[in-house]
Amino acid sequence: MAEVEFVLDTGGVREILQSAEVRTMVDEAAGRIADRARAGVSAPEAVRVDAYTTDRQAAAVTIADRRGMAWQARDGALTRAAAGIGAEVKARGGGGG
Repeated sequence: MAEVEFVLDTGGVREILQSAEVRTMVDEAAGRIADRARAGVSAPEAVRVDAYTTDRQAAAVTIADRRGMAWQARDGALTRAAAGIGAEVKARGGGGG
């Protein structure tokens, strides 16, 4: 069997992850999640999308309402909205492991 050498072009990957095309995809996904979340809470105007860039394009969907944590804890408002568009939802932060 022939030997294959693979060299990862990290600069090229970074360029792709920070591109306008990826920004568009991230924004569209975040918008779809926000729309689903708005449909499931009693204060739809409180659902926000904040786009940002780190080493890649990203966006955060939040419920900017004091009841938002309760809606998430009780109903999974954001988790269900994300899963509803086919996004993989993973827990982050604290907790055991």
